[in-house]
Amino acid sequence: MGGIFNSTMSLYRNSAWFLKGLTQFTRNGFLSASKRFVEKDLEVCVAGRTFMITGANSGIGKATAIAIAKRGGIVHMVCRNKDKAEEARADIVKETGNKEIYVHILDLSETKKVWEFAESFKRKYKSLNVLINNAGSIMSQRDVNTEGLEKSFATNVLGVYILTKSLIPLLEKSPDPRVITVSSGGMLVQKLRTGNLQSERGRYDGTMVFAQHKRQQVVMTEQLAKAHTNIHFSVMQPGWVDTPAVANAMPDFHRSMKDSLRTPEQGADTVVWLAISEAATTNPSGRFYQDRKMVSTHLPLAWTHSSALEEQKLMSLLEDLAKTFQPH
Repeated sequence: MGGIFNSTMSLYRNSAWFLKGLTQFTRNGFLSASKRFVEKDLEVCVAGRTFMITGANSGIGKATAIAIAKRGGIVHMVCRNKDKAEEARADIVKETGNKEIYVHILDLSETKKVWEFAESFKRKYKSLNVLINNAGSIMSQRDVNTEGLEKSFATNVLGVYILTKSLIPLLEKSPDPRVITVSSGGMLVQKLRTGNLQSERGRYDGTMVFAQHKRQQVVMTEQLAKAHTNIHFSVMQPGWVDTPAVANAMPDFHRSMKDSLRTPEQGADTVVWLAISEAATTNPSGRFYQDRKMVSTHLPLAWTHSSALEEQKLMSLLEDLAKTFQPH
């Protein structure tokens, strides 16, 4: 019985999600939502404030870096590929006239290196006002890193957890500290599951694994917000955006939806708003956003709620895993 219920449920979830997506996650969805945006929210100068953006060399990450650099922010780009990162940095400097753009090379799927990077960043820099966890990875098949962890989990969940946890002391010392994580509307079709974090069991479906990781990011944000009350945490979904990552990971979806997808700038809008506007911090910490608005993390009647126990279990599993790779 459970199996039939689950497959009917997932069919319902996927259909409800797709219908919601067609009206809200598309370019038109953005244009209609933007009618209620307050323009002066983003008329802010952030000179002297420091922003770290992972995956800042393309798509939403790059659009975010440009928007922040235009307003005078100091930007630390954390990227995997040196050539692409340097090229993107040159673009950003040229477009914004802001030279305070720094490149750091880090592959978030290499767990030990994430720790090492964060620790050395704290030694070198005295302040970090905003951390933007934007980098993500969708794998077409299951692959493990050198440490034996499934790669997309290492990137999307454990890497984000370690980077955030390690930088919390630096954020706490800085004025108006914020952490923003770029999730995905896909997480709405997933209920938190902590029993198969490494996707070892069952068929590997990269987009569903990614959606599960994005659900885990939402739970992680809620939990970190409770534990670190002097930092403003938020998690958001950018809608359906035309980025290289989407084109590579979901070619059919990209082809059929191409004309309705958002630009990277539209996808980045809420990230930028959460990172720099005063309005964002008047909302409670730990919430989920779509188009500058707090929204529910569940579809109606979709049975995706999880217990407090399950959510705490995720956090303790991440804590234990993170410790294993911590350099001594």
